[in-house]
Amino acid sequence: MGTADRKGASSARRARHAVTAPRLAKDPAAAAAKTPRKTPCAAPAREAGRWLPALAVVVLLACAGVAALLWQWYRQPLPIRDERVEITVPPGASARAIAEALRARGVDVNADLFVVAARLAEVTRQLRAGRYEFTRGMRLVDVIERLRRGETLKEKLTIVEGWTFREMRAALAAQPQLRRDSERLTDAQVLAAVGAAEPHPEGLFAPDTYVFDAGSSDLELLRQAYRAQQARLARAWAERGADSPLKSPYEALILASIVEKETGQAAERARIAGVFVNRLRIGMLLQTDPTVIYGLGEKFDGNLRKRDLTTDTPYNTYTRAGLPPTPIALPGAASIEAALKPEVTRALYFVARGDGTSQFSDSLADHNRAVARYQLGGRR
Repeated sequence: MGTADRKGASSARRARHAVTAPRLAKDPAAAAAKTPRKTPCAAPAREAGRWLPALAVVVLLACAGVAALLWQWYRQPLPIRDERVEITVPPGASARAIAEALRARGVDVNADLFVVAARLAEVTRQLRAGRYEFTRGMRLVDVIERLRRGETLKEKLTIVEGWTFREMRAALAAQPQLRRDSERLTDAQVLAAVGAAEPHPEGLFAPDTYVFDAGSSDLELLRQAYRAQQARLARAWAERGADSPLKSPYEALILASIVEKETGQAAERARIAGVFVNRLRIGMLLQTDPTVIYGLGEKFDGNLRKRDLTTDTPYNTYTRAGLPPTPIALPGAASIEAALKPEVTRALYFVARGDGTSQFSDSLADHNRAVARYQLGGRR
């Protein structure tokens, strides 16, 4: 082969190599596309996917178990040290404070779980302050429900017929379950607080037994007593006799307070009222010792002397005609009714027999004989 032929052959080979070279070259991108990619996390993810349903079941079962235990705890009787337990819940108490009070009195309750149960039942949102009683055998659900409904133990205070307003205030101050909001108030401020228009507090409050929640304000009880007395007086005044010499409901209250202090036997109340009404009609002095004693105030030592009867004061009905300026005590409903519906009688006098009853007389001569018999031991 000549030189020219060799050169041609060599050129042909180079041309063939140039044409086939691209087919033999490796494209990295194409190779990667053709070769399946192996992801390192693919296998663990598939394994986790198989376990997820099982794990969810386990979690649900655990939650159900916890819920069952809580429900059982909520419904089972609480360990209580004594047969009955009392706690006082102050206004604004938190669920945790209540739980701690229960534990302090011997109720074995978990404070954290109690707080959760109380909040779910919205106990503290509508909690009523006061004394609560819990007894052995009660469940947490019972405790929560009693608190939620505000089933407090009721306190009682009896205002006695014939008490003065000063004695009534002393009784309020001595009641440990009452909040003493009136303690620093004057009588005039108390009247303003209860909405009274009268300038003097005596006689304005109804004697009765009042029921209240522990922690209640004494002013609220005073408001109740004032409104009750106003209602009693209004009813009795509307039904009064047409010939009554009393000019206003307040005068009726004054006379009722005198009747209250003079009455020893309930059956005589209307007759005693009749005696005073007779005297008012004819302008005769009432001459009743309880008004004189009230006028003496704290100076009265239990012994009413002749000089007391002759010493003039606004309340001395031996020296001044008509009714005293204010009531002298807290009259009950029966005395108010008696003052406005007195017994029709001719009697102008009465004297205590010493056994709780009274001797009534139409004339001064008969009265003097009765005084000699029952008061002076027959010495006159």
